Amino acid sequence: MEALYLLIPLSVVVVFIALWVYFTASDSGQFDDLVGPGLRVLQDDDTMAKPPTPGEPHP
Repeated sequence: MEALYLLIPLSVVVVFIALWVYFTASDSGQFDDLVGPGLRVLQDDDTMAKPPTPGEPHP
């Protein structure tokens, strides 16, 4: 029973810290674009670079 005197306030503090971290991330724009990065992975970029001509410096 004595352990509850420690565990209940400790769990309340952990919940408030988790909420603070979530709302801080939300205010900073962390969750603004959830779809874009997933779609960017699926885009295939098969364009080949033009081979350098002789005498042209390589970038």
